[in-house]
Amino acid sequence: MLEQLAVNKNCSSTVLWLHGLGADGHDFEPVVQMLNLPHIKFILPHAPYRPVTLNNGYEMRAWYDIFGLQPDSPQDEVGIKSMQATLNAMIEAEIAQGIPAHRILLAGFSQGGAMALHTATRFPQTLAGVLALSTYLPLKSQLSQEKHPANQQCPIWMAHGRFDSVITMATAQASRQTLEATGYAVEWHEYDMPHSVCDEEINDIRQFLLKVLPPAQ
Repeated sequence: MLEQLAVNKNCSSTVLWLHGLGADGHDFEPVVQMLNLPHIKFILPHAPYRPVTLNNGYEMRAWYDIFGLQPDSPQDEVGIKSMQATLNAMIEAEIAQGIPAHRILLAGFSQGGAMALHTATRFPQTLAGVLALSTYLPLKSQLSQEKHPANQQCPIWMAHGRFDSVITMATAQASRQTLEATGYAVEWHEYDMPHSVCDEEINDIRQFLLKVLPPAQ
């Protein structure tokens, strides 16, 4: 199990929120506070340290290795699938504590968003949704073979900055198109921002979370 932070306890639903490359679980603590959703437990795990090829082998927190950011760059399939198994275990741990799968949502920014998309589309129980922020779909060519029907109708909320120079808009749009071509409904948002988050986006995220994870009656 990964080292993690947890915000809010004894809740009726859970959001597992994955940070971007080189950050840690504290990165989205301020966003969670701004969302002000006390009925949701937010789990903010820290990725393990690993050498990152893109950064000359420098060790940093990363969900998997990154070889490049071009559409034809090779991908760390072994690392991605190993982390998928770890995230599956974290979801199963929440289910074991009494949170049903349909009250659990995966969220992530950048590399964390890539892991959220990859894991949710393959998870064997229906989840509440996916928040995919400033990110892309890894291992795109494998999705149609590996997706699980339990999450074919999973709500996917994707957002991207028009001025993102790290993960380009074209890369994000190509991922959106792959998801839609594979039968997923994607709610798409664009914002005037670089590779980051903004207040307007956070307000929109709050509305989405209230829709798919409303307070228990």
